[in-house]
Amino acid sequence: MILAWIGALFIGVTLGLLGSGGSILTVPVLTYLVGQETKVAIAGSLMIVGIISLFSVIPYARQKLVKWRTVVIFGVPGMAGAVLGAWLAHFVSDALQMLIFSALLLVASYLMFKPVKLGDSEEEHQERAVSKIALDGLLVGAVTGLVGVGGGFLIIPALVLLGGLSMRLAVGTSLVIIAIKSFAGFIGYLSVLEALNLTVDWYIIWMFSIIGIVGGWLGHKISSKVNQEQLKRGFAVFLVLMGAFILYKNLPSLF
Repeated sequence: MILAWIGALFIGVTLGLLGSGGSILTVPVLTYLVGQETKVAIAGSLMIVGIISLFSVIPYARQKLVKWRTVVIFGVPGMAGAVLGAWLAHFVSDALQMLIFSALLLVASYLMFKPVKLGDSEEEHQERAVSKIALDGLLVGAVTGLVGVGGGFLIIPALVLLGGLSMRLAVGTSLVIIAIKSFAGFIGYLSVLEALNLTVDWYIIWMFSIIGIVGGWLGHKISSKVNQEQLKRGFAVFLVLMGAFILYKNLPSLF
């Protein structure tokens, strides 16, 4: 279990260092280090990610770096999508869920290697069509509900490119969106677990959340002393290796 606690700390530190990416580690840690069933791990991940994001957004909200209008436009469809994704989990095998998860790891690693050029200007750009923002929120929310990731690596580019937000606003706004759709996905997942006679492990959820919050604080503290580009590339390599491992473990189950 010591490895699991180290994994929880690593999740928080990664979030603190990179602003995203940490939540995509939660399901593998719960599955392979804690030994939970896949669907139990996904449900637990949603609650853990939601709690850590909720605490992480506090300093952004105090600095008024949350665009609440965008939270509604992106977040409400995202909540609906998360519930839809959780419902779809009734019909998807554990192996297929983990294969979808491994594909997301590879997408995240690509974005780490070759990030979208978002710009660092504090000036907001012109906001695109509300319908496009809402549709993107729905799709990202569905992914959240299905495989239990926060999706910050998908949300932040969408908020900048579609929502017209500056990077700092996008990060703060993303954390609120991640929190609300993760909680919605968790609620939706309770019926999935009930149908399978499974239950969440609240002890693991609270311990991971507390350790993750501490890790996030540590990551934020040391972020200014670390080369961000080298860190992202190193983390991208790690995601590729993890994705390959998950493929190796689950691909034979589909045949």
